[in-house]
Amino acid sequence: MAWLVLVISGLLETAWAIALDRSAGLSRLVPSLVFVVTLVLSMGGLAYALREIPVGTGYAVWVGIGAVGTALVGMLALGESASQPRILCLLLVLAGVVGLKIFH
Repeated sequence: MAWLVLVISGLLETAWAIALDRSAGLSRLVPSLVFVVTLVLSMGGLAYALREIPVGTGYAVWVGIGAVGTALVGMLALGESASQPRILCLLLVLAGVVGLKIFH
């Protein structure tokens, strides 16, 4: 269960990062509220998962999921560059996240 919560929390990290960007410096109400709610849920899920998963592994997986997810949303929905080197770098991060899970 801890791993499932950790993955969901990583996805929520993507949500709060995108909401923070869309909030225009917390000046727009709805994206700011989405930011706060998803941030609290993401941190709460991370805290829950860290009861069973070592902090180094859990935090790295959480950040990795959030970073890859945020970059993918940026590329697929927000018009950011989707160059081959960027995609390769994301695949390397993803490989690291999977490796941390496998060798946990």
